[in-house]
Amino acid sequence: MKNILNKIFSRSKNLNFLDNSFEKLKKELKIESIFNSIERFSTNSEIRYVGGCVRKILNNEEIDDIDLAVNLNPTEVSEILKKNNIKFYSTGIEHGTVTALIDKKKFEITSLREDIVTDGRHAKVRFSSDWNKDASRRDFTINAVYADINGNLFDPFDGKKDIENGKVNFIGDPEKRIKEDYLRILRYIRFFLSYSKQEHEEKIISAVRKNLDGVSQISSERLLDEFRKFFYSKGFLRLNDDSFSMEIIELIFPQFKNISVFKNLNNFALKKIEDLDFVFFLSILIVDGSDNADYFMYKFNISKKEKKRINFLNNFYSNINSKTFTTKNLSKIFYYEGKQSLLDLLYFQIFRSKKIDKKIISFIDYFKDKEPPLLPLRAITLMTKYNIPEGKELGDKLKKIENKWVDNDFKISDSEIQKVLNN
Repeated sequence: MKNILNKIFSRSKNLNFLDNSFEKLKKELKIESIFNSIERFSTNSEIRYVGGCVRKILNNEEIDDIDLAVNLNPTEVSEILKKNNIKFYSTGIEHGTVTALIDKKKFEITSLREDIVTDGRHAKVRFSSDWNKDASRRDFTINAVYADINGNLFDPFDGKKDIENGKVNFIGDPEKRIKEDYLRILRYIRFFLSYSKQEHEEKIISAVRKNLDGVSQISSERLLDEFRKFFYSKGFLRLNDDSFSMEIIELIFPQFKNISVFKNLNNFALKKIEDLDFVFFLSILIVDGSDNADYFMYKFNISKKEKKRINFLNNFYSNINSKTFTTKNLSKIFYYEGKQSLLDLLYFQIFRSKKIDKKIISFIDYFKDKEPPLLPLRAITLMTKYNIPEGKELGDKLKKIENKWVDNDFKISDSEIQKVLNN
């Protein structure tokens, strides 16, 4: 009985009640089974929402992922989930994270931790049962707010108040926290532009500038992943209005030659920006017809598939002119390069222009639901109907017929085929 009372009172201490949003979250996500399973494990076991999902609820934002913190080690969490028939897999067991699956939704459950050693890139951690120690190792006050399933908050650093006041505060000394993980410089820019209603504090400006070289220690994957989050944040379009933030982004990513494009987007581009995928967004930033794009793709280990899209635009960049945008020319691109490349080209032109080009928009509408045409002739037909032997000659003849078909708006008659074969 004493342990039960201790558990109740420890959970009640310093908690605020936010029922409606959390009740809605509970119903929509069917997450109760995870909470119940953990809290039935022992009189001391607890699990809480943490970080982004709590921050977004407090700021009336849409929630896109759920992170949970638990005062048990990952082995115990795995055993509990297995016992209660909750699907899960280990995503970062060495860091204490187990991912549960309910109705195809993912819930990352991470054990409370404390840092033992940090080197600016990674932290060696020890699992803990102390909520305060776990909160103390987090970067910003607004990310160190926890909530139980009913919305009772555990907020040791007044993160809720900082969200309401629009303040992005490091937990503890900014320079010390940055030196623990230099990626926090980029995270600070993301959170500042998304949440701040204040000016940058001088001590933070100084700490960021003094430690900017440390970013070079961060892997390209982590840097690009953090920038991806920044792009999809609501603060991205504020970047051009904040000189300090812009300065830092340009120093970290000097290949972003065209970042000023986002300062004066036309209305059509502004409406479409949320529909952009990240690869196309990178294209806008780095494509300038030079080797700038090649260097960026090499440095950040861009995949072959993504390179193909960016290279297409980069190769096309210096040759774009008004004659490019005719139905015939675009149809050729559509056929030879595919729908994705064609739409990339059209949207690229839209985002580079300060004015809305209705002609380009009409082409987007025309091609977006079309499928590339199919050549109405196969090699086997040339072999059987026209007696062309298998080999190089067959391939050459078929290619000439295809080119004629494309040049003729994807139409070709038997007589035209015969004419090509006779040449």
